[in-house]
Amino acid sequence: MRALITGINGFVGSYLAEYVLAQGRYELWGLTRSPGRLAPHLAEHVTEVHADLSDAEATMRAMVAARPSVIYHLAGQPFVPESFRDPAATLSTNTLGALHIFLSLIELRSPTRVIVVGTNEEYGKITEDDLPISEQTPLRPANPYGVSKAAQSLLSLQYHLSHGLDIIRVRPFTHIGPRQNERFVTASFARQIARIELGLQPPIVQVGNLSARRDFTDVRDMVRAYALTVEHGEPGAVYNIGAGQAVMIRDLLDILLEESTARVEVRLNPELMRPIDIPLVVCDATRLHERTGWKPQIPLRQTLRDILNYWRDAVRRQEAQSL
Repeated sequence: MRALITGINGFVGSYLAEYVLAQGRYELWGLTRSPGRLAPHLAEHVTEVHADLSDAEATMRAMVAARPSVIYHLAGQPFVPESFRDPAATLSTNTLGALHIFLSLIELRSPTRVIVVGTNEEYGKITEDDLPISEQTPLRPANPYGVSKAAQSLLSLQYHLSHGLDIIRVRPFTHIGPRQNERFVTASFARQIARIELGLQPPIVQVGNLSARRDFTDVRDMVRAYALTVEHGEPGAVYNIGAGQAVMIRDLLDILLEESTARVEVRLNPELMRPIDIPLVVCDATRLHERTGWKPQIPLRQTLRDILNYWRDAVRRQEAQSL
């Protein structure tokens, strides 16, 4: 059997590829926009197929070539601030990609199982009465990214209902880990601290809103949840994925500073503040736990230590290459 990962060269996609390969159940294919974009450690183990998912004909050619039994659909624009800067591109990327995959499967009469990865940002503006957030919580997205993913989710449900496609939706809450882009909060903190430790910038960490409380899961736990959902999930259903515990952003930064060898000043940068920021987010993943048995296994402090060590190594490599 074949599994296809869209977005395989992204942060989560690369971890998912490693997990699927380690399980040994599937011949793994990865969809990228152009040749040679796979991470070197994946290239020899993954068959690459190429398409821009906004192109319906290219998507069809990729589906014909791969003929997957399972599709993990991760590809998309994942960054909330970018969705405010370019809402049109975010909406197009995150809805058309899924639509073209669904249309290809209908034309091919393929029984492929598809897991469509959404986001807790679909729930958007949460009230205290909504907590913890279950799959029954109303969708009130508060940014264009959340809107695009809510639209993707509705498309997924519609094509399951109208055409019988074997589609499962997941809504992961905030997930972090080594290799995440520095635009994201923990990666940004860790990169700045690593640079300070090497004397490459003044001992000041620039931050945005530190009072927000989020539900954090290690990316390595998250991809395990995706794989379990593919195996055990109910077609047409949607599953929240999260730890069920809110942690303040300030607490994440404090743990990273405790792990650091440097004395650091924390300084607010207004440019890092979002136009709207939900103060408290907590996941209710009961439906997923009951269906798959999944629970997070990696402690938050271990995740943060791994992130900081990753950025220490990355900064050292970057500095050595610049000499």
